[in-house]
Amino acid sequence: MADISVLNILLHGEHIGALTNVGHDRALFSFNEAYIESANRPTLGLRFKDSFGELITEFKPTQTALMPYFSNLLPEGHLREYLSERAGVKSEREFFLLWALGMDLPGAMTVTPDKDEVWPSDLDEDAEENDDNEGKGLDDALRFSLAGVQLKFSAIREASGGLTIPAKGMGGSWIVKLPSTRFVGVPENEYSMMELARLVGIDVPSINLIDVKDVENLPAGIGEMQGQAFAIKRFDRLKDGTPVHIEDFAQVFDVYPKDKYKKASSANIAQVIGAESNEKDISEFIRRLVFNTLIGNADMHLKNWSLIYPDKRSAMLSPAYDFVSTIPYIEDEKAALNFSRTKRFDEFTFDELKHLAARALLPEKVVLDTAVETIALFHEHWQKEKSNLPLYSNVIEAIDKHINKVPIATKA
Repeated sequence: MADISVLNILLHGEHIGALTNVGHDRALFSFNEAYIESANRPTLGLRFKDSFGELITEFKPTQTALMPYFSNLLPEGHLREYLSERAGVKSEREFFLLWALGMDLPGAMTVTPDKDEVWPSDLDEDAEENDDNEGKGLDDALRFSLAGVQLKFSAIREASGGLTIPAKGMGGSWIVKLPSTRFVGVPENEYSMMELARLVGIDVPSINLIDVKDVENLPAGIGEMQGQAFAIKRFDRLKDGTPVHIEDFAQVFDVYPKDKYKKASSANIAQVIGAESNEKDISEFIRRLVFNTLIGNADMHLKNWSLIYPDKRSAMLSPAYDFVSTIPYIEDEKAALNFSRTKRFDEFTFDELKHLAARALLPEKVVLDTAVETIALFHEHWQKEKSNLPLYSNVIEAIDKHINKVPIATKA
């Protein structure tokens, strides 16, 4: 008989369901009866509502990868490989990776092993049996999961202004993103774009640049790093540390991380925001869409848009994150997602915005007025601040060149 393992799914500290590994890396999710029958149950995610707003309770089992909602809670790329290696689990075995990292997930969900569950000792069968692998396992894993590709860690703000990585990776209210090993000046770029976004009127969390040497307790094995790190306050944590629930749009659309550039468009995101939230969020969405087009951010994929649930039930657009001008590093003429009919920056026109508004059932006047205002504010603040922000010259030159290619930037 196959070994069965159970992970309890908690939302705001309340047990709402379970992920069960029924053997051979087959996993099945189920809600418990108390959550199903609750009239005031908190929202886990829009993916769990049908077209009538009723709770979906039947799910198919998955093999190796978890269902997309849970898969999207886990990191990608280098960060996943690093944390998987520390935990001693193959990176593709998502049930066990979620077990290892589930105590500090994005939002207000936590994952804990059921009583009497014991962490298996043979999860990475390909690991070499040598001194480097001795002692690796659940206790050695940094117990947080900050979904994404870049190497980043949950951190605690010190009175001195520095940041400290908690010993177990849990409990931090800041995210510190380390310098890229591929591209120079990415933290400075992100800090500058986020500060510029704030000036344009976008909802931006507290941010800072901090010298890597001022980040205490960086874990071993990440290599020597110098220069600036980018720090951003976690908007899914209140001042007292209470979690606030969030979900990204890959979760909303039930799309695996590998398909975050596919399966949906900016118009699809806008339609969800228009249906679930209010006119203020519609304007905020358009402001961000226009801003990221103007700076040449070709990486605003589904996971870079999120919803937040301040009252535990109703969705709102979350504060902004991951604004980077990508064109100085990788020349690109296209956005990550279709606007409505096109991805091309040089086809981002007022007509394209009108098409997006119609397709997403948004008020056209709100969309166009917000776009015009955003463009004017961008030009004003970019000209004033580009020499004052900590930007490398290649970034300034790339954005200046790019703006002239975006029709909406020259016709506002």
